Amino acid sequence: MPKRSAGILLHRSGPDGPEVLLVHPGGPFWAKRDAGAWSIPKGEIDPGEEPRAAALREFAEELGTAAPDGELIELGEIRQAGGKTVVAFALAGDLDVSAIRSNMIAIVWPPRSGRSIDVPEIDRAAWFSLAQARTRILAAQAPLLDRLATALGRM
Repeated sequence: MPKRSAGILLHRSGPDGPEVLLVHPGGPFWAKRDAGAWSIPKGEIDPGEEPRAAALREFAEELGTAAPDGELIELGEIRQAGGKTVVAFALAGDLDVSAIRSNMIAIVWPPRSGRSIDVPEIDRAAWFSLAQARTRILAAQAPLLDRLATALGRM
């Protein structure tokens, strides 16, 4: 059965329209990758856990702070390469990206070496306009930007 994750697409008003918060994965594999490497803060849904609860938990783990208070708006699901399904929610709010403190995870590095190193799950977060975000976000997650734009147009 494919893995399921949940995440939050945090957004705010910027000088040129909506801005979204994206995160960049930590570790040596991602160190020199930028375009197409960024993501919404997300993570696996535990057995029996509601997607909303998982999205809030993962936001706190990856960014080191609770999500801002507000209404989570469903953006639906997307399927990533490898078959993982991501359930996404939009949330209006602000966050100081210089204050993020990601949790650490163990990875095998170099690949197939059997050696493990600890790296931050994300090494940075940044605010992007929707146009900028389209060039940075994982291709499979790009529809979430369109869904957010549609949702914001209805508000």
